[in-house]
Amino acid sequence: MTTGLRIEPAGVGRFDDVVTMLNPRGRPQACWCLHWRQPRGSSVDGRRDHLRDLSGRTPAPGLLAFLPDPERGEGEAVVGWVGLAPVSASTSLQHSRVLPRVDPAEWSTTWAVMCFVVRPGYRRRGIARALLAASVDYARDHGAHAVQGFPVEPEPGRRVPVGAAFVGTVGLFESVGFDRVGDTSATSGRLPRWVLRRELVS
Repeated sequence: MTTGLRIEPAGVGRFDDVVTMLNPRGRPQACWCLHWRQPRGSSVDGRRDHLRDLSGRTPAPGLLAFLPDPERGEGEAVVGWVGLAPVSASTSLQHSRVLPRVDPAEWSTTWAVMCFVVRPGYRRRGIARALLAASVDYARDHGAHAVQGFPVEPEPGRRVPVGAAFVGTVGLFESVGFDRVGDTSATSGRLPRWVLRRELVS
C-alpha cells in the first residue's frame, strides 16, 4: 500500500472531497456515481443534491482515499474514490438488462462496487486496490453477506483505456479475493465485463 494512505467513508463533512473526485470541473452533466442508484423519475440536474443527501446518511455512498500533501504541510489531499451500495439502494442494477440480476431476497445483503476514480498523478500506486479492500470491510461492517463488481477484462498485453477503467479490472478484483462467477452482456470501452463476487459469510 502507498505509504501514508488513509481511507474513510464519504460521510458528513466530506462532500467537498467527493466533489473534488467526481466533478472537479463543475460539469453540469456529471454522472456523480449515480448511474445505478439515481431514483426513478429524477433529473440529471438533481444528481449533485441527491449524492449530497446520501453523504449525510449511513452507510455512506462511497469511500475516499487520502495521502499526505507536501504543499499543505501536515495536511492531506483526497486522491481516490470508490462508490458502493447495497443492491437494495441501486434501482437500475435491480432491473438491468445487461448485468445479471440479484435475487430480490438478497438485495439488502449483497453490495455492489460501482466505480473507481483515482486522480491523475496518483494512478498505478495501488490506491484502487486499497479502496476495493476497504470496500469489502465496510460492506461487511454494515451487514453485507457478499460483494459484487462488474469489471472489464483487458486485452492481453494492453492497458485498459482510462474511459473504461472506472469499473475496475478482473485482475484488480481477483487480487482482493473476488471470484469470477459469470459473464455479462455489458461492455466498457468495448471490453467485456464479468461478474466477480466475494462471499463474506460461509
